[in-house]
Amino acid sequence: MPTISMFYGILIRMFFRDIEKHHVPHIHADYQGAVAVYSIVDGTLLAGELPPNKHKLVVAWIVIHQEDLIADWNLVINGKKPFPIKGLDQ
Repeated sequence: MPTISMFYGILIRMFFRDIEKHHVPHIHADYQGAVAVYSIVDGTLLAGELPPNKHKLVVAWIVIHQEDLIADWNLVINGKKPFPIKGLDQ
């Protein structure tokens, strides 16, 4: 699962092979062992949980980078490597 961004201790990964589980384009956010899955389309939490302050950061990041995330999603579903996306702290 490629890491596409890191900010404030949060790792953002994109893994498309579990599309059957989540049914929508999504990212995995990992913070100190807690993992949450978010829809790229609207930032909805699909599974898992992060601390509330980290959850808010991830949702804001998705909104800011939605076009980049959709572009990366299209790359990975076609077997290509996604591009890194800037974090909120850059």
